[in-house]
Amino acid sequence: MSVKEIFDISMELNDETPEWPGDRPFEYALSVTKEQSGSVNIGELKSSTHMGTHIDAPFHYDDQGLRIDEMPLEVYLSTAQVLDVQGLDKIGVENMQEPEDGVTAVLLKTCSWKNRRDFPKSWPVFSEAIAVWMKERGIRLLGVDVPSVDPETSKELPMHHSMNTNGRFILEGIVLDGVEPGVYQLSALPLKITGAEGSPVRAVLYR
Repeated sequence: MSVKEIFDISMELNDETPEWPGDRPFEYALSVTKEQSGSVNIGELKSSTHMGTHIDAPFHYDDQGLRIDEMPLEVYLSTAQVLDVQGLDKIGVENMQEPEDGVTAVLLKTCSWKNRRDFPKSWPVFSEAIAVWMKERGIRLLGVDVPSVDPETSKELPMHHSMNTNGRFILEGIVLDGVEPGVYQLSALPLKITGAEGSPVRAVLYR
């Protein structure tokens, strides 16, 4: 495989990465230095599993749902289409462009998260009908460039549950500011954390 272009669509993880309000902040530090060990530096990190660019497993919002180590990996190695939906407060099926042949993931470019060092006060509302639209077209993964497919204040999480009911999957917190609409290959594999409800990912688009 010859890769000509790679677009890193992941958020940086550091002490300036904003956590979901009330969640655990990200921390990384050297726990052992080369001077101390005589041979190597060793780091440790502490983080929420929903920090930065991450995927949700259904167990995140459904006690009977799939967990991270049970997720179908092919969903996160797919042909993805970036759709420009900037400037909208509500995003529904009427704003979705018909996918090109072979596309199995749709990434929505809202550009509404302006400063990635601050948790956004709001972001567009996504219609639950998008999950049905995806299922009808064989689209398995929805990626969004905001912290969640549901509003911060939602307790019912209608979009999460609609995605799960329709057998669709969720990628959140991607960075699409410098990515033009079009078709790419996507890699956004989760860590293999037994029993977990979410995982940070290193998400990249490439051609």
